[in-house]
Amino acid sequence: MSDEKLFLEKELSWLSFNERVLQEAQDKSVPLIERMRFLGIFSSNQDEFFKVRVADVKRRILLNKYNNDEHQGAKHLLTKIQNKTAQLDSAFDETYRELIIALVRRNIFLINETQLSLFHQQWLTTYFQNKILRHITPIIITHEINLLDFLKDDHTYLAVKMANHKNNGEPTNCRYALIEIPTDDLPRFVVLPAQGSRKKKSLMILDNIIRFGLDKIFSGFFQYDEISAYSIKMTRDAEYDLTDEVDLSLLEAMSESLKQRLTAEPVRFVYDEQMPADLLELLKQKLHISSYDHIRGGGRYHSFKDLMSFPNVGRKYLEHPKLPALNSALFDRYTTAFKAISAQDILLYYPYQKFSYLSELVRQASFDPNVQSIKINIYRVASNSRIMHSLIEAAHNGKRVTVVVELRARFDEQANIEWAQQLTDAGVRVVFGLPSLKIHSKLLLINRTEEGKTQYYAHIGTGNFHEKTAKIYTDFALFTKNQEISEEVNNVFKFIERPYRRYKFNHLILSPIDSRRRLYSLIDHEIRQANAQQKAAITVKVNNLVDVGLINRLYAASKAGVKIRMIVRGMCSLLPGIEGLSENISIISIVDRFLEHPRVFIFHAAGEEKTFISSADWMTRNIDQRIEVGCPIYDPDLKQYLHDLLALQFSDTTKARIIDKTQSNQYVKRGNRRKIRSQITTYEFIKEREKVSCSSPIQPKH
Repeated sequence: MSDEKLFLEKELSWLSFNERVLQEAQDKSVPLIERMRFLGIFSSNQDEFFKVRVADVKRRILLNKYNNDEHQGAKHLLTKIQNKTAQLDSAFDETYRELIIALVRRNIFLINETQLSLFHQQWLTTYFQNKILRHITPIIITHEINLLDFLKDDHTYLAVKMANHKNNGEPTNCRYALIEIPTDDLPRFVVLPAQGSRKKKSLMILDNIIRFGLDKIFSGFFQYDEISAYSIKMTRDAEYDLTDEVDLSLLEAMSESLKQRLTAEPVRFVYDEQMPADLLELLKQKLHISSYDHIRGGGRYHSFKDLMSFPNVGRKYLEHPKLPALNSALFDRYTTAFKAISAQDILLYYPYQKFSYLSELVRQASFDPNVQSIKINIYRVASNSRIMHSLIEAAHNGKRVTVVVELRARFDEQANIEWAQQLTDAGVRVVFGLPSLKIHSKLLLINRTEEGKTQYYAHIGTGNFHEKTAKIYTDFALFTKNQEISEEVNNVFKFIERPYRRYKFNHLILSPIDSRRRLYSLIDHEIRQANAQQKAAITVKVNNLVDVGLINRLYAASKAGVKIRMIVRGMCSLLPGIEGLSENISIISIVDRFLEHPRVFIFHAAGEEKTFISSADWMTRNIDQRIEVGCPIYDPDLKQYLHDLLALQFSDTTKARIIDKTQSNQYVKRGNRRKIRSQITTYEFIKEREKVSCSSPIQPKH
């Protein structure tokens, strides 16, 4: 069996995942405004796909120019990507038109500059003058100007053509300009004041308001008798090469790399198909658009990612009903977070439960006289992070605070640079980690003196310390006072600063030190059990499964008879259900209102049920090229809790899709089973569990 039949290209698998996102926008059972927002998520995902995945394929084509097999293979893959992308683009356009009509039926109108009443024209004239004009500085296109030096990645621009006409009507003396749509400063959607019936709600995209005010921007500076504007968007290669200069610090190198990203070559160019040929050719020339780049003519709007914030000006039923984050009885029954964690290990599940318990732990640690030090590693945090502010206050209170900042968190580099500078100014010890390894673990360690002894409190999570994403990403967070685990967490921090030293990990699974070996060993044990005619089973939940070594191990386990169930949200290169290879592997993917983000691994282990949560996906980079931490769950109640939560997901008959070799994204068939939407069922399950915990007497820690 050839490799092509054993593994699906991760890029095509990724597009299959985003097709599942588009299915949510097409699903009529999803509230209308939420469907519009799913179009925004799909569009944002496509932007990142081109910046990262397509850019990588393009580089492979160029770098393997003289290696015919590699060159042709990459070109063939790019062709398949372009075909699939064209199919998704067509489905997106059709869905968008359908949703616009559905909005009209609910008296919500998305109008353009040609559909304005006199009342709205007068209102917009004032709005444009007072709110918008100050944010607009046109770029005049000349022979000398290099647009790649300053055009922003994934920002929408209006390409403007100003023309005078001869007596015969032919345009002459044409001038061209670009206007950036200032969505960093202004909302993309503007709600117009009501006129007449208050039931009718009118919205206007910022692009069209600027089209309405074009003459006010250019008149008095240029002579023309016709002016028109056409939307464009360019996507650049998001990868970059760090400088090898040894005299540059990592901070300086990252600042320089962001500048390199700004001038990186484009990989996609999207334009208004009504654009005149002369303007289109000029832009393609100025932007160095090549035959390998994705060029697409479309409608007059781009940057549909802004649909993620599409406002609901209609009835409440047009959005999902709120699911308020739940309290944790195990935290609430104690006066301090330290007492709660001392009583038992606590596992929180965001966003079903409040993220504020974590930020409260850090806040309490910042002034608790018994706390000596705090260590944390940061990958992504909120722009106004309460955790970061508490760490600064802890330093002001004389605590020893160490923050490991990952400067290479893709698309969050600038924010992390700024946080690093703020922390340093406040007296926090900032560590940038290893130049060769991204730090993707989610660790917090608090050193506290209790009865004259040092006690560690640790947090090990599957998601970032980010208040905003904790409301939309599902993630697990373990709080523990287990000293053996906590000491190993401390060793991870030591390893980050002294990678040349050897540290042994008996509990944690640490990438890149021993993740591959430990995971292979756990899978191999199941294979031996199956070969001995004993029960053998593996349950895995990850975002992505593309590592060839792990996939081959799972194929071997399947052939031995190990029953393998998996939930893979995104990329999946493993092909399940192939006779003689993977017939014992079944995989589903769940896409719903929350982004499924946790990583959980369960091995039957001859009845021991070894259970782990982890920050690591099953990708080569996460196993071999990053610092990632997997943590065992030892508490029997928490192990059962995780099993119950996964069982709810495997029973989903509403939002679960089957992952198979055809990547057709068929929904799991309900049959005679009752309708189960696992995210809603999970919320109700945790809600009932918390009620029981509230009424249960406090049990001493075993």
